Amino acid sequence: MCDTCGCNVTHGNRHLIAPGGKLAKVGEHGSAISVLSGLLSENDRVAAHNREHFDRHGVLAINLMSSPGAGKTALLEASLERIRARYRVAVIEGDLETENDARRIRARGVEAVQIVTGTACHLDAHMVHNALHELDLDALDILFVENVGNLVCPASFDLGQHRNVTLLSVPEGDDKPSKYPVMFRAADLVAITKVDLLPVLDDFDVGRARTNVRALANAAPLLELSTRHADSMDAWLDWLDAQVSEHRRVCERGESLRPRVQPDGARMHGLAT
Repeated sequence: MCDTCGCNVTHGNRHLIAPGGKLAKVGEHGSAISVLSGLLSENDRVAAHNREHFDRHGVLAINLMSSPGAGKTALLEASLERIRARYRVAVIEGDLETENDARRIRARGVEAVQIVTGTACHLDAHMVHNALHELDLDALDILFVENVGNLVCPASFDLGQHRNVTLLSVPEGDDKPSKYPVMFRAADLVAITKVDLLPVLDDFDVGRARTNVRALANAAPLLELSTRHADSMDAWLDWLDAQVSEHRRVCERGESLRPRVQPDGARMHGLAT
């Protein structure tokens, strides 16, 4: 897929294949597969470096993924209202253009760093690493990374996060886990959003959506959320509390939380043999 659309090459990693870059020689004399393999390998190396930073500073990093318009920013806005009293939070926003979402987060009094990806349909570890230079990790407990709206590529790039959260909104339809399995296999939690629309979009079946996620051999929690109804947020906030506590326990043992592994990532990016 990405060997065709070119999204493996981003402004974060372009220096690797530029003249004099670490992979420039491979790019001149090797195959496209060699270049892609090298880029993904470098991404994983930087992701591990990011995760080491997070763990050293005691920061839980959560990657939010979904299609465009599923409600990632709205979920963050509603969550920040409830958790700012007990957690120090910042957000990294990823979009092809504009700082619209970062402005919404800053309006809540929370620091937000905008990454404008240009043509890249996902964030990568290099971009996140660069954004971290604008944040004081010692002043944070949780870092949310709102990935670019896309149901395919973001799931295949490790950013150094500890947990993946995948949103599925009611207007999208309950068959999306079956149609876009890469994203939903990578989820540590699946949030069905905009459930306040169920009475008017009654062709969405929550039970069917749950079955489609479980058919992917993913036993991750599946929550029903509406940012318009505060009581529906309780289970999500309880999950966040549990992840913060687990992260702290794991860090005390000198270990690290890891998100669900996405085995299809290499294949989806043209590296299958």
